[in-house]
Amino acid sequence: MYVPAHFNESRQDVLHALIAQNPFGTLITHGKSGLDANHIPLELAPNEGELGVLHGHVARNNPLWQDVANGDEVLVVFRAGDAYVSPTWYPSKHETHKQVPTWNYVVVHAHGRITIRDDEKYVRGVVARLTRTHEATQPAPWKMGDAPGEYIDTLLKAIVGVQIDITRLVGKSKLSQNKDVRDIQGAGAALQAQGNRIGNAMLDCAAQKE
Repeated sequence: MYVPAHFNESRQDVLHALIAQNPFGTLITHGKSGLDANHIPLELAPNEGELGVLHGHVARNNPLWQDVANGDEVLVVFRAGDAYVSPTWYPSKHETHKQVPTWNYVVVHAHGRITIRDDEKYVRGVVARLTRTHEATQPAPWKMGDAPGEYIDTLLKAIVGVQIDITRLVGKSKLSQNKDVRDIQGAGAALQAQGNRIGNAMLDCAAQKE
């Protein structure tokens, strides 16, 4: 990924937070069948390994787990938001007309090595933790114990665990940092009015530049 210096986000705690807040990753592999991409929720264990470990699962019918070998290099892309930016939102455009459209976004690329975990204990733990995390905001959180044990056991046999030990984290936070503060504020306010969270991030960026 091309990352100009003014868009670079290298703070590990910030990158971990972005992954935790946006856990639906795109897992890119290059196995025996060539390039492939799978979209799966992943749990980040930030204190495991040097840069953290990602835990997830895929369907047993998904050829991914047989297509890769343990230790293969993989890439997981986490998108934390994006937005089209109109030049009309920049105050300077109305003075000089020297602005063009762009697209702002925040992403994290987690490079790592994959391990297939085809064991019931690992898979059950991953599913339980993912469920606890994503049911936490529900009025009456669902838990695995709410379903018949035999039913859960059957479903667990139909999935395979995936572990990714992160070896490198690359973050890009493109929020118009190369623009004047008033232009960042103008575009940020326009996006915020649309309900796009990139607008909030841009206004925070502008505040830091002031």
